[in-house]
Amino acid sequence: MFEIKATPRQELGRKTNKQRKAGQIPAVIYGHGVKSEPLYVNAKDFIKVYSEAGESSLITLEVGGKNRNVLIHDVARDPLGEEFLHVDFYQVKMDEKIKAEVPLNFIGESLAVKAEAGVLVKNIKEVEIEALPKDLPHHIDVDISALENFEDHIFVKDINVPGGVKIIADENEIVASVIPPRSEEELAALEEKVEEKVEEVKVVGEEEKAAEAAAAEPGSEEKKIEEKA
Repeated sequence: MFEIKATPRQELGRKTNKQRKAGQIPAVIYGHGVKSEPLYVNAKDFIKVYSEAGESSLITLEVGGKNRNVLIHDVARDPLGEEFLHVDFYQVKMDEKIKAEVPLNFIGESLAVKAEAGVLVKNIKEVEIEALPKDLPHHIDVDISALENFEDHIFVKDINVPGGVKIIADENEIVASVIPPRSEEELAALEEKVEEKVEEVKVVGEEEKAAEAAAAEPGSEEKKIEEKA
């Protein structure tokens, strides 16, 4: 199981900026019947755990010498620097089933891709599951070797899940399939459309530049007045 330490936090709001610059990420822990507590976690330690556990693996969070079983429920990042600004930990009860989003890991080799030069289409990249915390998988494997031709599909009902795990989704929803490669005619048509769009952009840009240049010419306003007169 993944482990990380946290320390109680007194500062709130902008007062946490100083600690954030010192390598501490403001966090909070809460859960069903659990009182919310503000915390700090070391940024380097958290990044390492998050990269391995994601948001679907059980983590042991040590707070004040006591261990809590938690999930990383949500994270906030700086949209520019992508550094972590805040973390939400959800404390679970080991005897209560919970729901979580789990990524799909596509494995194997499709004959339709290898022999027919088809293109693999992943319609679903993660699924919602329900399970006891101890049964939560880090990911679920999907074997694409079942896709032997362009008529084959992998449905939700075809996914093999570990014991104690239930997928919450329409069992007939398509997870993956393979489509035929584009013909030379289709590729040529796409290239023509791209060229047409590029040409349109150039023309519009040239017209705008010409208008701006004319407006900036000395005496342009006087010419307009004379013409109207």
